[in-house]
Order: sequence, then structure tokens, then C-alpha cells
Amino acid sequence: MNYIYILTFFSGISFLFYGSSCLIRERMKKEFIRFGLEKWRKTTGVLQLIGGFALVIGLYQSVFLAAISSLGLSIMMFMGFGVRIKIKDSFLVSIPAFIFGLINIFLSIYYFKLVKL
Repeated sequence: MNYIYILTFFSGISFLFYGSSCLIRERMKKEFIRFGLEKWRKTTGVLQLIGGFALVIGLYQSVFLAAISSLGLSIMMFMGFGVRIKIKDSFLVSIPAFIFGLINIFLSIYYFKLVKL
């Protein structure tokens, strides 16, 4: 098992948990209100679920699917990091979004290099 497999699986599973949390947990409802993005909570949750599923499926079935989903998740996480900076959250609270953004942009670059178009 190599580090790409581990990072891909870890990221995919993490987004499955986080996406479902966005849809069902009261704490996440309050967080999205705090972010000023309450109308985007369900969309964000669904996109994270789709991205997480696509990343895990892509790991086993399609390099292109893994590349696209990791790119989408990286964009989402960098935007999330930007929101946290904008609302003046601490660096410690903001850094996980940035790290997931880096992980997924790394995965996206890796998988796009493997895509044969």
C-alpha cells in the first residue's frame, strides 16, 4: 500500500464523514450560520459526499474520476480556508481546511498526470 492510496482513501472517507455531518448535525448548521453561508450548507454537504464517493471509487475504477474529484475537493477546501480567514477564525481552527486543500491538490496533480486523454 503506497502513500497515494493512503492519502486518497483518507481524504475520501474524511469527506464522506464531513459531508454527512453538514447535512445532519446541529453543530454544523450553527457553523454555517456563523460563516454567513447557511443557504450553502446542504449544497456543500452534498458536494462533499459526491467528492468523497468519487475519490474512493476513482481509487479503484477511474484515474480521471479521482483527478476530477480531488480537484473539486481542493477548490472547496481552499475556499473554506478563505472563509475562515475572512471571519477571523484562529490559524489553528483554519489549518485543517488548508491541509485538506493541499492534500487534494497534490492528489489531483498526481492523478491528472496519469490520465490518458
